[in-house]
Amino acid sequence: MTANIITGIRVLCSIVLLFCTALSPAFYTLYIIAGASDVLDGWVARRTNLASELGAKLDSAADCFFVVVCLIKLLPVLAIPLWIYLWIGIIAAIKFINIISGFILQRQFVAVHSISNKLTGALLFAIPLTLPLIELQYSATLVCLLATFAALEEGHIIRTNKIKQQKIWKTY
Repeated sequence: MTANIITGIRVLCSIVLLFCTALSPAFYTLYIIAGASDVLDGWVARRTNLASELGAKLDSAADCFFVVVCLIKLLPVLAIPLWIYLWIGIIAAIKFINIISGFILQRQFVAVHSISNKLTGALLFAIPLTLPLIELQYSATLVCLLATFAALEEGHIIRTNKIKQQKIWKTY
């Protein structure tokens, strides 16, 4: 239950983020709290032996909501080059193929929680925090490189049926 409350904090922070000016101190504060809750909820669930399928689904839904809110707030204020958008489109296409492959091969939707996928998420989360220090095109290039590798690795894991060796989230 405690882990689900922490997940709820991420949803609440995401809602409030909608009303903050992008890249303002309030935005960064809520952004960091939401990010910390993403790490903390799973850790708490595992430490208290209260991890559940419902909790995993709530976590994934909260993640999606947080990402959508961040896109709504950040895309209008960031000068993202067209080639990065195209690269993101290619990564999304690979991920979509992975989802379809997983469904065809496993008869369920699967998401591989590989180290490269988690590292991609962490670096993606860091981009708004590093904007004052690193030009977006450089940090985005690094994230896109890793995301491409992670998507290809995920597809390999799914198609070679090595899913049971990876931590995955299944929807039945």
